[in-house]
Parts: sequence; structure tokens; C-alpha cells
Amino acid sequence: MTTEASLEGDRHNTREKEELFQWAKQWYPVAVVDFLDPSRPHALQLLGKDIVLWRDGSGKWRCFEDFCPHRLAPLSEGRVESDGTLMCAYHAWRFNSEGSCVSIPQSKDKQTEAKHLSNQKSCAVVYPTQECQGLLWVWAEAGTQAQLESQQCTPRIIPELRDNSDRAVQLFWNVRDLPYGWDFFMENVSDPAHVPVSHHGLVGNRYQDAKYYDMIKVREISTQEGFSFEIIPTAANIEQAVHDFQPPCHMRIVSTSKDGSKLILALYATPTRPGWCRHIGCQVLVKNEAGKIPKGLGIFGLPMPIWLGHVLASLFLHQDLVFLHYQEKILAKQRNDKWLKAVYTPNPQDKMVIAFRQWLEQRAGGSIAWDSRSSSELPAKELDKQKLFDVWTTHTQNCKVCQDALKNINRLTVFAYGAAIACFCLGVILDARSLAIKVALTTLEQTNASFLTVIPPAVVWWAFAGAFLFATGGYLLKKLSRLFYVYEFEHARND
Repeated sequence: MTTEASLEGDRHNTREKEELFQWAKQWYPVAVVDFLDPSRPHALQLLGKDIVLWRDGSGKWRCFEDFCPHRLAPLSEGRVESDGTLMCAYHAWRFNSEGSCVSIPQSKDKQTEAKHLSNQKSCAVVYPTQECQGLLWVWAEAGTQAQLESQQCTPRIIPELRDNSDRAVQLFWNVRDLPYGWDFFMENVSDPAHVPVSHHGLVGNRYQDAKYYDMIKVREISTQEGFSFEIIPTAANIEQAVHDFQPPCHMRIVSTSKDGSKLILALYATPTRPGWCRHIGCQVLVKNEAGKIPKGLGIFGLPMPIWLGHVLASLFLHQDLVFLHYQEKILAKQRNDKWLKAVYTPNPQDKMVIAFRQWLEQRAGGSIAWDSRSSSELPAKELDKQKLFDVWTTHTQNCKVCQDALKNINRLTVFAYGAAIACFCLGVILDARSLAIKVALTTLEQTNASFLTVIPPAVVWWAFAGAFLFATGGYLLKKLSRLFYVYEFEHARND
């Protein structure tokens, strides 16, 4: 290497060390496009900013700051009109895809309206958006400069879905708002040691699989590019297992089997507001040269309807949800400037967690740069675990797929209970009619009777059996529908 090249490398390293991570100048995945209802606007938060997602007349999703410039009413409470504009529900001001106000109905006349529409103050605040790999991405800054900067950056996509589309098989996306911060999500997924313990019964066994291993750094810490670690030794059928953190929001976990196939967990966590993050994730199975696909992660790797995958995801996510929520509050109460001063991490399994906290403290300012107009205060600890286990607010109400499935399940439930009542009533009627006919025949001393006059007991019992089966089906469907609203879990009872 020449002296000039060496000096340039040194300068690059110096900039890398001195430059802090710019939280707002990043692409964040905020939604799965197929799960959004295009007929209405959707409220969301990003870095403490209130934003609204909506689809315009050209079929493209847009992101505005969630207020109307007129009187600051939330645009997310408005409507998407048939002409592809977003209407404020307060005074019917309408905005096009570029954020320009195109209609002020209460204007004195067309000339006055045109004058007011030409004023920059009538415009909505617009954030750059793009759709990529089924996700809707939002750039966390608004304005002309942000539009230019966003075009110079690419989202943290899954390269296998772009480069090996014929060999890569993507399973369903899942979306969930979680009641703990972005940093605790990333810390959690940087820590494979917790998996067999916290997810006992689903992925591993807390008594048999909590074993020693080391974590070896594969990629050095970089402000912009993150870092990665490899697990050694791996499971018997795994050649290599690598956890790769790519800021601001992507954790990529790649397990390469000895036959060359790969299982990729693509995990995203978008910081929405203090104490909360939005998790979006999927599994990607990559075939080997022989076309063999690896096994997916437990039951979540099985082929199933998307809505069922979303329902079953609670079984996994709720296993560490509560203690992560409380862990965040406990750390905040410690009031230590340095994370390492508050914890005791003697085992090599914690190396990646330590590296993540070092990246956050040394390269990213120590915490997320929340919007200056929002509170950075951590919300109080939620003592009502029923609220922590809420699925409706954190997923179902924002997922069109699950809402449609829930409607169908509710219809089937009503049908099942209706069929059970009908079968029971039919059984009672047939039983009563059979008894009445028997009494009449006995009174008339008639011994010969046809099938039409004497109902076999088996028919009556089949009617009652049908009532029982339909009622059981209705009960099970009702229990299934409850999983769209809440799913409770307790480690003390998970044997």
C-alpha cells in the first residue's frame, strides 16, 4: 500500500470513528404492503413523529406528517377519496400525492381558493417512501433535501430475494408493535443463548439445550454498517451460524446447513416511540445446488395461511415480551451512564450484546434521536399483563389479512352454533315424534310399521351427535378468534 493510500485509509477510519450515526437520514420499514387496507389512511409513528400512510390514485403509498396544515387535525382520521386525494375530516381540505392542497371548499370563490392553494403553508409535510420486497419504507426526514438524500441510500433489503429469486423461498411476513424499545429488541436478537430458555417448548429445551458456545467477531464494528458475529460451535447439522446487525433496524441471522442450504431470519425493528418498536420479520429458505430446502424455524416453517402464521406468532413473541418490557424499565431506574456498569456479563455468549451496546453508546449517540417535538420519556411500567398481551391493538387492527380471517371465523362460528341448535331441535322433534308414533301403534295394537312411520333410534342419535359436533366446532372457533385479541403466557406454567 502506498503512503498516500495509507493516509486516505487513516482519514476514512478517523471519519468513521468521529461521525455519529444519523438516525433521521435512514430508510425504515413501517408496514407490509399486502397487509394495509388501501381504502383508508393508517396512523403510525416513526422516531416519535406522528405519520400517516395512504395510497394515492396511482396506486402508490405515500407518507405525510399526521396533521392538516389548516387546524392541525390528524389526517389519519380522514378519508382516501375516489379521485386519489387524501381528505381531512375536519373541513374537507384535500391533498394530492405530492402534499399540495388541491381543494379548500370554504373559500369565497375560485380565485381566492387558488391564492390560498398556492401558499406553501397549505401543503402537508411529505416524507419519501418506496416499496421494496413487499415492505413500505419511509425516509425519516421531510423536505426537498431529504428527497435528494433518500435517493442516494438503499434500504436494508434481503439480497437473496433479489439475487437468488429462483433458489430463495420466502415465508410470510409478520408485523407486530412490541411494548419495549428498539434497543431491547436488537439486544434480544443479538443473544441466541436466550432462545432455548425463553422459547422452551417451541424452539429448544431449557434443560437440555442451554449449552456453552463462543461468539467470534466476523465483521468489525462500523458506524454505518454495524457488525456481525459467528456462533462456535454450532448445532450438529449446521455448518455456520452468523448474526449480522445492519443499522438502523435490521438483524440478519443466517444458518448454513452442511448440505449448503440456508435458513435466513430477516428481522426488522423500527423505533416508533419511546418504549415501543414495530417488528417486521420473515424466514427465507435458500435451496442448495441440489435444490434441497432447509427446515424452517419450528412450526413457523410449515406451510400455512398467512393469518394463521400471524396468530401463532404470539406463541413465540409473548414468551419474552413481558420480561423485556420490565427489563427496559429496570435499566432506566439504574440511572447508569454506561450499560456495562449496570449489568454482569461474564460469558462469551454476551459478546454480541456488548458490541451492540458499544455501537449504540460510541457510534450512535447513546440513544435514539427522537423527534424534538415529541417526548423522549420512557412510559411507566405496565403492571396489567393483560394489556401487554394485547394482540388486537398491536397487530390485528392494522392487518387486513387478519381482519378478513377474523370475519370469516366469526361467520363460521355463528353457522356452527346455528347448526348445533338446528340439529338439537331436530333431534328433540324426531325423538318426540318417534315416541308418539310408538305409543299410537301400541294403542292400536299394530305391529307392522314402515320406516316413514317409525323413526330408527340411530337417526335421532345422529341428530344429537351433529348438535354436539357443531357446538364443539363453534366453541373451538370462538377460542381461535380470541387469539386475534389477546394471548396470555406465563413461564411458571410452561412445563
